[in-house]
Amino acid sequence: MDEKTMINDILEGVKTELTTYSQVISEAENMQLRNTIQQIRNSSESFQYELFKIAQSKGYYKPAEKADEKQIVKVKNDLE
Repeated sequence: MDEKTMINDILEGVKTELTTYSQVISEAENMQLRNTIQQIRNSSESFQYELFKIAQSKGYYKPAEKADEKQIVKVKNDLE
């Protein structure tokens, strides 16, 4: 398996973890558990961002083009 594939697989896994952490946090009644999961989530978010920067610098990830003002206005209007 090449480096690009490994990095992309890890990024996908972390994104899935972050979704799960958010669900657990929103349903946790115990504040100690909630705080612990939030700390784990924050750490995972930092790891994901650092890995994303590596992937981007190596050309493994290219973000979508930025939306122009007309596209932004259309989305805002559609959501209102």
